[in-house]
Amino acid sequence: MPKFQTMQIWQQAELLMQPAFIRLIANLGKQLEDSDWRGDYKDVQVWAEGTSESTKALVMQLRSQLEGATEVQTEAIEQQLSQLPTPFPGYWLYLSRGDHQITVDLWDLCYQICFQNYDSIHGTSHAEDEPIGESVAIEVSLFDETGEVDWHRLDDKACQIVKQVFAGLPT
Repeated sequence: MPKFQTMQIWQQAELLMQPAFIRLIANLGKQLEDSDWRGDYKDVQVWAEGTSESTKALVMQLRSQLEGATEVQTEAIEQQLSQLPTPFPGYWLYLSRGDHQITVDLWDLCYQICFQNYDSIHGTSHAEDEPIGESVAIEVSLFDETGEVDWHRLDDKACQIVKQVFAGLPT
């Protein structure tokens, strides 16, 4: 998950993320039409590394108990949930062809579009000759001179990222 060093970077990311996601999905659709891979999109819950299966199950059980709970029960359940890890929503593309199955994290691809030199392993941005930092850097070339999103550049970068994904698939 990217970290933002300043409020300005956060605000720029807010401007870019939705358009980047839209262009990403559109480019994935085009690429899937021209390939023999099948793609299925799925909403997923992404947990912090190290979260045990029993903790995940407990959180999901408590969340399901919230439905139909009384006001008093809701307070008690929410208190319990506040002490437990919370998953964040993810969106994955499952690619399949023959015996091959590949999972692609769409938010990670979106981060690669929006941030300079995004390193999905560390969730940071860095130049090759610099140590890995704590926060991401916005891809400022995706904005025009007025500070608005440049849809053409955004589409070009999304297309480039999608082509890299498909180029890395097994043959």
